[in-house]
Amino acid sequence: MKKATTLIITLIVCVQSLFAQKIQGLVFDQDTKAPLWGASVSVKGSQKGNVTDAKGHFILSAPSDAVLQVRFVGYDPVEVKASQSNNISLKKSNYLQDEVVVRATRADENSAMAYSNMSAEEVGKSNLGQDMPMLLNFTPSVVTTSDAGAGIGYTGIRIRGSDATRVNVTVNGIPINDSESQGTFWVNMPDFASSVNSVQIQRGVGTSTNGAGAFGGSVNMQTNTFESKAYGEVHASGGSFGTLKTTIKGGSGLLGGKFTLDGRLSRIVSDGFIDRASSNLLSAYFSAGYFGKKSFARFNYFTGNEKTYQSWYGTPESRITGSVADMQAFIDRNYLSPQDADNLLKSGRTYNYYTYDNQTDNYAQDHFQLITNHRLTEAWNLDLNAHYTYGRGYYEEFKPAADLINYGFANSLRSVDVIRRKWLDNDFYGSTFALNYTGSQKIKFTFGGAWNRYVGRHFGVLQDPFPGREWYRSRSQKTDLNLYAKGNINLSAAWNAYVDVQYRTVGYRMFGTADKFLNLNSDNSYSFFNPKFGLTHQLSEKSKVYGSVSAGSKEPSRQDFVDNAAGNPRPEYLQDYEVGYERSGRRYGLQINGYFMNYQDQLVLTGAVNSTGDAIRTNVESSYRLGVETMLNIQISKRLVWSGNVTLSQNRIRNFKERMTDYDTYDQIVINHGNTDIAYSPSVIAGNTVTYSVGSFEASLLSKYVGKQYLDNTSDEARSLEAYTTQDIRLKYTLKKGPVFTLLLNNVLNEQYSSNGYTYSYRYGGATTTENFYYPQAGFNFLLGASIRF
Repeated sequence: MKKATTLIITLIVCVQSLFAQKIQGLVFDQDTKAPLWGASVSVKGSQKGNVTDAKGHFILSAPSDAVLQVRFVGYDPVEVKASQSNNISLKKSNYLQDEVVVRATRADENSAMAYSNMSAEEVGKSNLGQDMPMLLNFTPSVVTTSDAGAGIGYTGIRIRGSDATRVNVTVNGIPINDSESQGTFWVNMPDFASSVNSVQIQRGVGTSTNGAGAFGGSVNMQTNTFESKAYGEVHASGGSFGTLKTTIKGGSGLLGGKFTLDGRLSRIVSDGFIDRASSNLLSAYFSAGYFGKKSFARFNYFTGNEKTYQSWYGTPESRITGSVADMQAFIDRNYLSPQDADNLLKSGRTYNYYTYDNQTDNYAQDHFQLITNHRLTEAWNLDLNAHYTYGRGYYEEFKPAADLINYGFANSLRSVDVIRRKWLDNDFYGSTFALNYTGSQKIKFTFGGAWNRYVGRHFGVLQDPFPGREWYRSRSQKTDLNLYAKGNINLSAAWNAYVDVQYRTVGYRMFGTADKFLNLNSDNSYSFFNPKFGLTHQLSEKSKVYGSVSAGSKEPSRQDFVDNAAGNPRPEYLQDYEVGYERSGRRYGLQINGYFMNYQDQLVLTGAVNSTGDAIRTNVESSYRLGVETMLNIQISKRLVWSGNVTLSQNRIRNFKERMTDYDTYDQIVINHGNTDIAYSPSVIAGNTVTYSVGSFEASLLSKYVGKQYLDNTSDEARSLEAYTTQDIRLKYTLKKGPVFTLLLNNVLNEQYSSNGYTYSYRYGGATTTENFYYPQAGFNFLLGASIRF
C-alpha cells in the first residue's frame, strides 16, 4: 500500500511537471545586452502572461512544450519554446513601430490603475457599421446608448456613470473631445473603428493625458500600424433598418525600404430604429509613413461627413406605456398641434417628434496629424507631433408659429413658421510632445505635454421666410497648455512605484450673443495641478496587488457658462483612490479593482431648464462614487472561453437641492432631497462573453446587464430608467484563403428597453408636473457582413 501511494504521488508530480512548470528567463537587447524592463511574455494560446522586471527577468508557469510570445515596443517580436527561454534576445526593429506614439499617455502593468486593452482584432469582430461606443459596450463599467436606437448616428458612452464630457478621448495622443462642450461626437468619425489598431480604456482619473480632464475614464486610440507588405481589404455589411456599410482599405507595403501608404474609404447608411432617424455617413482615412532606423514620421488625414435626421427629442413616457389617456394629457398640457398629436397617437416605440422633412444635422470634420518619433540615443527618444482640425456645419430646424421678436424684428408681435439653421464653424490646432527615458534598471521616465488652441464661431441664419437673416453670433477662444512628468520606479524585486504630476492651464473667452439674444461676455482662466501616485507589489509569479491616489480637475463647459450667466460655474475637482488585486494562471485571469472617487464642486443636473429647454447643471459641494469592478477570463477548454465583468457601485450626492420653476409666480422653488443617487449611474453593470470555436467557425454569446438609472438627482422612482438585459449572438466563419463572414444577432430575446432619457418638472396651477422622455432601443435586429483581405 505504501509503495502504491508513493508511486501515485510520483506519477502526479511527473504529470504536473509535464503540464506546468516554473519557467524563468531573461529578456535583453541583442546588441547592447541590456535587460529590457516591461517586455511582455505570454504563453501562446492561453490566458497566461507576465512582464519582465527592471532586471529583465520573468517567471511564469507553463508546460515544458509551450511556446512563449515575447514583445517589446521598438523591437521585433519573437516566439520561443519554453524549454529554451532562459535567455531571450530581442532585436531592435529596423522600423520604429507606431506603438511608440501612444505609450506616453497609456497605462501599463506598473501604473497601479484600472484599464482594459482591445486589439484591432477584438474591435473588428463586431465592426459591421455601429459606432465605436457600441464596440466597447462589453468592457467593464461601460454603458452605451444610441439616439436612433440602432447604434448608428448619435451614440454615447458612459464610464462608471460619468458622461461623455468627463471621458477623455485621444487619437494617437491627440485630443478629440470638443473643446467647448467637452464631449465626443462619434457621428463625426463614422467607421473610425476600421482604422484603429488598438484601444485602451482607462477607468477613473487614469494617467496624465492631453485635452479635457478625465473624470470617469479615457479612451485612447491608436490608428493603423506598420504594414510591411502590400494589402487590400473590402468589407461590406447590411441588415435591419436599411443599414448598409461599405469599406475599402488598402496599403502599399514598404516602398524603397522606408515609406508606406495606407488608405480607407467608407460609407454607412441607415434608416434607424426610430422613425425618420436616418444617417448618411461618409468617411476617409489616409496615412503616409516614413520609417527610418532612428526616426519615424507619419502623416494622418481622416475626415467624416454626416447627415443625420434629428432624433434628439426623445419619446414621452406615455407613448412608451401606450396609455391613450396619458398621451392625450401630454398633448393638452404641451399644446401640440393636431398634426403633432396625430403623430404621437399613431406611432409606437419608434415615435419621433420631428416631422419636417429636412430636420437634419449636417457636419463635416477634417483632421490632420503629423506624428513623429526620434531615437536620440539608446536611452532617450522624443515624440513630437502637430495637429489641425477644421469643423463646420449646421443643424436645420422647423419652428412653427415662432415669435419674430426672437429673431431681431423689434416691436413685432407676428408669429410665423420659421426654418432656421444654427451653425458652428471651428478650428482646433496645436502640438503634443513626449520625451522618454528607458536607459536605467531603476526608472523609466517621460516628460510630456501639449499646447492646443480652439476658435469657435456660433451663429444662426434664417432660411425662411427671411433667407440669410442672421439673428445671433458669438465667438469663443480656448487655449489649453499642459505639462506632465511621469515615471515608473523600481524599488525592489517585488515593488514598483508610479509617480505622475501634471500642471494644466486653461484660458477660455466668449463674447457675442447666443439664441434668444443672451449676451455672452466671459473671460476665465484656470490653473490645475494633478498629482498621481501608485504602488505595485508582486506577490508571486501569478499575482500582484496595487493601489493609487490621483487628483483630477476640469473646467466648466460652454453650456455651463451660457446657463449660469448670472454667476460663473466653478471648476470641478476629484480625488480618485484605487486598489486592486490581479491573478493569472495558465487558463484564467482575475482582476478585482476597488475605487472611491470623491468630488468637489461636481457639476450636476439641477432639475431646471434654460430658455431653450436644455437641462441646467450647477455645482454641488460634495459627491462621490464608491465601487468594485471584477473581471474574470477562463479558458474552459481548448474550444471554449468565458469572459465576464461585474461592477457594483454606490454613487451619491451629499445634500442635493432640486430647483423647480413655479409658472404661477415664475419663482424658483428649492427642494432639499438630502443624500441622493447621481443621475445615470447604475449600481450594477455586468458584461458576459462566451466564445466557442472549432476550426474556421466561432460562435459567441454576448450579454449585458445595466441596473436601474435615475434620470435626475432626486432618487425619485418615477423618474428612472428600468434595468435591462440584452443578449447578442455573433457567428463568424472564415473560408480558407477567402472571405470572412460575420452574422451579428442583436437583442435576440427582443428586450423592450430604453438606455437613456431625461426629465424635468415644474409647478403650474398649484400642482407639480413631471415630464419623462426616453430613448427606446431596437428589439431583435441583425447585421450580416463579409470581408476579404488580399
